[in-house]
Order: sequence, then C-alpha cells, then structure tokens
Amino acid sequence: MNPASQQGSTHQDDDVKLLHSMGYAQELSRRMGGFSNFAISFSIICILSGGINSLAQGTSGAGGASIGIGWPLGCMISGVFAVAMAQIASAYPTAGGLYHWGSILGNRFTGWLTAWFNLLGLVTVLGAINVGTYYFFFGAFGPMLGMEDTITTRVIFLAILTGGQALCNHFGIGLTAKLTDFSGYLIFVTAIALTVICLAAAPSYEFSRLWTFGNFSGAAGGNVWPEVSNSWIFLLGLLLPIYTITGYDASAHTSEETHQASMSVPRGMVMSVVWSLLFGWLMLSAFVLMLPSMEEAAAQGWNVFFWAMDTQVNSVVKELLYLAIFISQILCGLATVTSVSRMIFAFSRDGGLPFSRALASVSPSHRSPVAAIWTGATLAVLFVWGSSLVSIGETPVYTIVVSCTVIFLFFSFVIPIVLGLFTFGTAKWPRMGPWNLGRGLYSLVAVLSIISMALIFIIGIQPPNDWALYITIGFLILTGIIWFAFEARRFQGPPIGDMIAKRQAEIAAAEEALNK
Repeated sequence: MNPASQQGSTHQDDDVKLLHSMGYAQELSRRMGGFSNFAISFSIICILSGGINSLAQGTSGAGGASIGIGWPLGCMISGVFAVAMAQIASAYPTAGGLYHWGSILGNRFTGWLTAWFNLLGLVTVLGAINVGTYYFFFGAFGPMLGMEDTITTRVIFLAILTGGQALCNHFGIGLTAKLTDFSGYLIFVTAIALTVICLAAAPSYEFSRLWTFGNFSGAAGGNVWPEVSNSWIFLLGLLLPIYTITGYDASAHTSEETHQASMSVPRGMVMSVVWSLLFGWLMLSAFVLMLPSMEEAAAQGWNVFFWAMDTQVNSVVKELLYLAIFISQILCGLATVTSVSRMIFAFSRDGGLPFSRALASVSPSHRSPVAAIWTGATLAVLFVWGSSLVSIGETPVYTIVVSCTVIFLFFSFVIPIVLGLFTFGTAKWPRMGPWNLGRGLYSLVAVLSIISMALIFIIGIQPPNDWALYITIGFLILTGIIWFAFEARRFQGPPIGDMIAKRQAEIAAAEEALNK
C-alpha cells in the first residue's frame, strides 16, 4: 500500500459513476489513496491508545494469559465484524456506510436504527478516546507540570484537544489524510520501539507468563474488576482487545473520499485489524515480559503502565516514548472526528437529523462537511462534561455510558451484517463487489459475527458495567417510541429505485455549484 496520491481519471470516473448510481453527488473531495484509507482505521484502532490506556483490564484480570492468549482471541472476535462489513462495503462504498447498508439491505427503520446506534457510539467513543489521552498526558507529564485532576481541568483540556482535531478536519481531507498517514507510520515505529525497549529492560524472558492464567480480580488487581471466578476473569479480560479493535468502520465512512473505493475500503478495514493484532500482540507481550512480577503489576490496577515504565525504563527513553504515544493518541482522536463527521453528514443528507440541511452542507473551498465536523466535536465535549457531573451511586454516569459505547458500535455493525446474510442474492443485494469473499465465506463470518455480538453483550454488561444493560434497554425503548411517534412518517431513508433516477439533475447541480 502506498501513501495517498492522485489516481488516474478512469478510476476517479468509475468511483463517481458508482456513487451517482446510489443517488448521491460527489460533494466530498476524493483524495485518499489505499494507504490513507487503511491509515484512518489503523489510527482510530490505535494500539498505543486503547492498548495502553485500558491495559489494566488484562493485567488485573487473568494476568499474562490475557495478553498472550486473550489479545489475539479478542482481536479475532472483533475482526470477524470487519471482514463481514468489508464485503458489504465493496458493493456499497458510501460515506456513513453502515447507515446506508442498514437501509438498503433492510428498510427505513433498520437503517435509521443502525445510524443512531453508530452515531451515539461514535460521539461517545470520541469523548472516551480524548479522555484517555488526557489521562495519559496527566500520568506522563502531569507531575512535572503540577497538574491537578479536576472536572474543570479535564473539560478545558478536552475542549482544546477536540477543537484542534476539528480544525484540522475543517481544512479538508487532504490535510487529514496526511496526518493520518503520518499516524500510521508513527504507530508502527513507536510500537516496534516500545517492544524492543521492553525486551531490553526485561529482567528475564519468562515466556510462560504469556499462557499462565491468574485471577487478579478484586483487591489483588487494584479493584479493576470485582471478585469473580477464573473463567469469568479471562472473559472480562477480552474486553481489552475487543474494545481496542474498533473504529475500522472509518474506512467505510470515508468511502466517498477514497480512490477505487470498492477495493481500497475493504482492504483498509481488514488490514487495519490484521496489523493491529500483530503489532499489538508483540508490543503487549514484550511489556508483560518486562514486568518485575505479575502479582506486583496486577496490584497497580490502572497505573500499571506508568509503574512499569518508571521501574524498568531509562527516564530519557521513557519520556521520548511518552511523547510519541501522546502524539499518536491525539491523531487517534483526529481520525475519530473524521469518522463521526462523515456519519453525521451521510445521515443528514437523507434528512435523518435535526437541522439536516445545515449538517449536510459541504464547504466549497475545503470540500469538507464543516458543520458536521464541529457538531460532532462539540457533542463529544458536552457529553464528557455533562456526564462527569452526575453519578449513579459512586459511579459517574460518564463511566457507565462509556461501557455502553462499544456495545452500541457493535450493534450498529451487526445489523447490516445480519441483513446481508438474508438478502444476498436478492434484488436488495444482487451481487458482491469486486472484493469478493464468496457466499460461503461471507455466511460463515456473518454467523460468527452474530455469535461474537452475543458474547460481547454478555461480558459487556457484567459488573462493574452492569448498568450498561439498563442503558441499552432504555435506549432501545426510547428509539422505538421516537420511531413510531415521529420518524416512521417523516424519515424517507436513502434513495432507492426510481428516486435515484429522479435525483440525477439535483446531483449534477450540486456538483456544478461546488466546482465553481
């Protein structure tokens, strides 16, 4: 895969014709190459963000086995969704792909429900990623800066960080692609460097740690998890890789900005998972080998990464690594703003959101959905601020909602996958795209996705995240009320059938206005 470059006009024309055939104008700038499409998903997955900030879910769970065995297993559980979605993306490469797939393979309601699950997940995950970046910065540099962790400090930090990420997106996909290309290389280099440094600092190479099961639930693991049985603590530890390996839907969300999207998008989705699995496993395995003892590390709870680095690594080397990891985490949030904004843009151009006309507008000078970008960024900051002020018992609402975030995202993934399982070969999905698994293999990964969804939901609602069950049920009830009371009569969904032909004049007018 090569970095973004200008492709031939033939491929560009084919991409535009395919987009026109689905009833949409080429409003966004198609400037991303295959590597850029891969890099945006790889940047959101960011093993240097979730893999480090959530590391205690493994080390304070089943110990070394959570990394040696749990990491590749959890990545494969999450990865089956990417493979199934990649097949649909090859046939229907549009911005906000999940919403479009849910509509065209199902109906207006399934598309609308998919959009809301995905949108809510993306906004809250943007907030969660940037909160993770804040706490990494606080742990890495806070002591020397005299920082105090307060809600005010956190929200100001998030407002500045998210605002900067939105500003970069504002100036167009060209700048964003360059930054996420750099992010892709930076993640590779930093992960390799961290792996080598951990191995060099390891007191011994006790490889058996990587398949030795422990149970560090309760006080033994710094109360990261409540006390549970051996089998449950391993399953709970799977949330580390499963929650890290999300965000590959960004490749689909940027379909309309990618050359040869029918091939580049599915490749980007799948390869972002493959490389994250491999490099994340090597990096975290090296970290486990570096630990003075598994018992001491587990007892550190959420502070395990900083404790181990302080204990084992040279201070200058450590600070340089911290800087590279911090930059990677900033760029992870930058790519997430891109994904959120494209989802808002795509849903709005079909009238799915309040103020849809404004949210679906594209800047003629930057060819980016400016209103959608700033709306997504603002909502993420407001979510963190508002939810941090309210608690249920001793648990902030922010913590409870974030535990639902990935459940919502995976629900939005599985809806079109299930619909595709039953509609392939019909008028709704007559043929697969040029990236073709074949019917048999697609059916297999679709069924595995359903099984994986059930597993993710079951382990995702266990204590201390048990409120996630009630929030998910409440959200489903609320969406049902809104749909039947309002949206069933109003929302038309994406163009299909004769509506696509009727839109061709509007498409030509929209493109002409932007190209002036």
